[in-house]
Amino acid sequence: VQLQASGGGWVQAGGSLRLSCGTSGPIASNYIMAWFRQAPGKEREYVAAVRWSRSHIDYADSVKGRFTISRDNAKNTVDLQMNSLKPEDTAVYYCAASPLIWGARSQFDAFRCWGQGTQVTVSS
Repeated sequence: VQLQASGGGWVQAGGSLRLSCGTSGPIASNYIMAWFRQAPGKEREYVAAVRWSRSHIDYADSVKGRFTISRDNAKNTVDLQMNSLKPEDTAVYYCAASPLIWGARSQFDAFRCWGQGTQVTVSS
């Protein structure tokens, strides 16, 4: 599976951005699609995940209530709607995909397929 992330940019604190992750084709229902982020000097951090069958959705505590992950089966995309953005959300955001057990959804080293990353900058 090849992934292409888009939608990053610059926004003031409190603003919104929508990221999109396009895939190269249909995704099997057992795949987990996830978003991670990495700020300068920090480790890659889990943001959110959805099983392609939509049987499970999960968020990191730091984004819960502000971010929404969704997937469009017809378009083969996974989006991340980010609202009430904070300066600490500034990072390069990556989408990832892999057939995993749900318990591994936040483990970045478990994912096989990665998009190229898209920069999100939130100014105070």
